[in-house]
Amino acid sequence: MNFEAALSQLGQNSFLIALAIIILVILFKGVRVVPQSEKFVVERFGRLKSVLGPGLNFIVPFLDRVRHRVSVLERQLPTNSQDAITSDNVLVKVDTSVFYRITEPAKTVYRIRDVDAAISTTVAGIVRAEIGQMELDEVQSNRSELIVAIKTAIEVAVDDWGVEVTRAELLDVNLDRATQEAMLQQLNAERARRAQVTEAEGRKRAVELNADAELYSAEQAAKARRMQADAEAYATGVVARAIAKNGIEAAQYQVALKQVDALTALGGGEGKQTILVPSNAMDAFADAFKMLKGSK
Repeated sequence: MNFEAALSQLGQNSFLIALAIIILVILFKGVRVVPQSEKFVVERFGRLKSVLGPGLNFIVPFLDRVRHRVSVLERQLPTNSQDAITSDNVLVKVDTSVFYRITEPAKTVYRIRDVDAAISTTVAGIVRAEIGQMELDEVQSNRSELIVAIKTAIEVAVDDWGVEVTRAELLDVNLDRATQEAMLQQLNAERARRAQVTEAEGRKRAVELNADAELYSAEQAAKARRMQADAEAYATGVVARAIAKNGIEAAQYQVALKQVDALTALGGGEGKQTILVPSNAMDAFADAFKMLKGSK
């Protein structure tokens, strides 16, 4: 009796132990801890079931299976060097670098096999297309705009792959030796042309300044002549009024004054001079002196 009870008790304990083991196995198979830097893609019977985010997750044991462990960290593609031709037919070698991260693992794992290779090929084609629309000067001077255009085009191209392009860098644009020498010759010629232009502008400015100075001098001389003419006109008017008022004596007075001024100027000259005076000059001086005393 005791033996049968012991067997019965042992059977019950074995059942409980087996049940506990089964529960532990189910828990072990059903619990998934996902790291912060990853996402798990879960399949059920070969079909996409869900995507597990970071932390503690539960799946159905024996039915669900973690098929893909996808890193969501930012990745950098290896630096890619490729040839491209500008719109003005200049061959350039372009070095590019692209950074990206996977945001939708379900799209990435089921739509593309090799993400890095696919993005590298896409970048190469887009770089050639964008540079082919620009001249060499534009490529070198508008590099920031070119980078934005390349990044935008890449984002559109990889959108269906569940990938986000975080950065696109245009590291360098190199020219072949023949193009570099041609550009150097062009640069030297441009410098020489600018020097000639600067020199010509300097000569032109000097001529303009000289012409301005001559014009100013002519204007001042004209003003002086105009003032002298005004003064002479005024004096002539005064004489005319005096003649009209006092008769011929006023005219004789003015003539006598002119003769006195002329003789004074001759007498003030340097060196020895012989002055011939008309016989009636003294009479004219006497008459002028008399008229001068009379005017006083």
